[in-house]
Amino acid sequence: MTLAYWMVLAAAMLPYIAVGFAKWRAGYNNHAPRVGIEQLPPAKQRAYWAHLNAFEAFPPFAAAVIIAHLAHASQPLVDGLAIAFVVARVAHLLLYIKDAAALRSIAWTVGMGCVVGLFVASV
Repeated sequence: MTLAYWMVLAAAMLPYIAVGFAKWRAGYNNHAPRVGIEQLPPAKQRAYWAHLNAFEAFPPFAAAVIIAHLAHASQPLVDGLAIAFVVARVAHLLLYIKDAAALRSIAWTVGMGCVVGLFVASV
């Protein structure tokens, strides 16, 4: 399995890390897991929002990695872009929690740039 495929697994786990932080020691009710998000402390709410955003970012990334592999794109380039995507998404998560909106947007843009790069590498 390639490094890029391992990054797909890592990216798939990021939403669960974010929501784990959001719900851990926050009065989370497992009987009604979606109730009460608006009552969480601000950092926990932002972690939940980062969780949702991570789910939105994952499908285009996974598709881009798979398409790059099927198109026989340069493996070092694919691996590098996949690593950069995961690093950008981890930064996005942390910056979201810290409420660093401008930096968070930059991290989001870098991640999406990696997705575009993966598609361009497939040409």
